Amino acid sequence: MKFRKSMIIAAGLTASLAFGTVASADTVTVKSGDTLWGLSKQYNVSVDKIKSANGLSTNNIYVGQSINIPTATVTNRTHTVGSGDTLWSISRQYNTTVQTIKNLNNLSSNAIYVGQKISISGQASSGSTGGSTTTATSYTVKSGDSLWSISRQHNVTVNQIKQWNGLSSNVIRIGQTLKLQASQSSTPEPAKTSLVDDIIADAKQHIGTPYVWGGSTPAGFDCSGFLNYVFAQNGISIPRTVASIYDAGSSITSPRVGDLVFFETYKPGASHAGLYLGNNQFIHASSSNGITISSMDNSYWKQRYLGAKKYF
Repeated sequence: MKFRKSMIIAAGLTASLAFGTVASADTVTVKSGDTLWGLSKQYNVSVDKIKSANGLSTNNIYVGQSINIPTATVTNRTHTVGSGDTLWSISRQYNTTVQTIKNLNNLSSNAIYVGQKISISGQASSGSTGGSTTTATSYTVKSGDSLWSISRQHNVTVNQIKQWNGLSSNVIRIGQTLKLQASQSSTPEPAKTSLVDDIIADAKQHIGTPYVWGGSTPAGFDCSGFLNYVFAQNGISIPRTVASIYDAGSSITSPRVGDLVFFETYKPGASHAGLYLGNNQFIHASSSNGITISSMDNSYWKQRYLGAKKYF
């Protein structure tokens, strides 16, 4: 009888452990077009945590694969921004992603300021976090201003300012009054468009940065280090080398803005890559010119083009 009781207790413990596992994670079946990045955004958990929960060493997943999604923690945790902090450095410090921090704090850009309180974990904010969103409704352009600097100053995206003001280019003039909020009848901007714009804007901020072999910081980049850094600034995790980035992406027939384009240069296979900007132009880390924009119509790049991949 004592043995039978022990068996029942053990079975009960096993059952409760099993139910605990189910309660702490969802299981999804990968569909066509799914990526780890897309799943991480859908379930508000980092790509690294999904990979860890499933024993994945790369970002490759396949249609029909069962993926365990860890439940996002709801424990509140905050960080006070110090001098030199960026969303990228904070995300690495707390083992999370830039996009997760932005979601939790209702941030529409990567702009933060010294002394700002940033939520690191918990539930996404439904309103603004002190100082994290713009309170001004308009702005008058001054000498030295650009759409990029204004967007960072008021914590909105370049694309939002262009949309609210009917701008078709980034050209602005001194004395021009720009709207910093949408009218109530404005249609909300699709999230993906905002993400692409932020990635492109972040990439262009580094034009002129020197090429450094193995470099992955604004002090100097190589081609894969540049892409890895810019994507990470916007919460997207991609591998570190060109070959592994190429393997991790989803193949597409022709590139769209925000996709990556690959080239076969000094060795067989993918050995160079850049971020596609549209109109057959791409931004990349050139060994001779540093971060620069080049044309895919150039004979050198045209004959070495391998193809394009998407990551979100």
